Amino acid sequence: MAKSDLIIHPVRLRILQAMFDGRELTTSQLCELLPDVSKATVYRQVAVLAEGGLLEVADEQRVRGAVERRYRARRARVSMSVEDAAEMSVEDHRRGFTAVVTALLAEFDVYLGREDADPVADSVSYRQFSLWLSPEERDEMIEQVRAVLRSKVDNGPAPGRTRHLLTPILIPVEGPDASLPT
Repeated sequence: MAKSDLIIHPVRLRILQAMFDGRELTTSQLCELLPDVSKATVYRQVAVLAEGGLLEVADEQRVRGAVERRYRARRARVSMSVEDAAEMSVEDHRRGFTAVVTALLAEFDVYLGREDADPVADSVSYRQFSLWLSPEERDEMIEQVRAVLRSKVDNGPAPGRTRHLLTPILIPVEGPDASLPT
């Protein structure tokens, strides 16, 4: 199975997001993080990711006669490169976008279902901005955003830190020069 096919699945994407920051989790712990997904589905999708080489076993230990595995994401394999994206068809991109949006909706629903959910206090934000950019301005902005994200992406769990999801989506909604009079 191609890497994009492994990643383009709402549940597998959520599993990878939960582990991308270097955490090592058991399947039971993943089930706790994904309470809206059946345990059977989590176990099945962890197996698919492990067989596909995106997750690896970090540790095994016996617990009440059964072997409990602690998994970690293989970060170098999980990231989609420009080359990976170039190999995807338009339909693959459509499926990928749908998987991301579906995973995001599920995570937001889980958040809102928590007793302590407070979107204002938690600075929850969901906004869209319309930006007019030349290709050069777009590329400059993308690099600036990447630089900011790189400065934080390796932060691990620590006292006072809460894991957040940030989902940047950039789509050209009109063709070039759409605002110019004809």
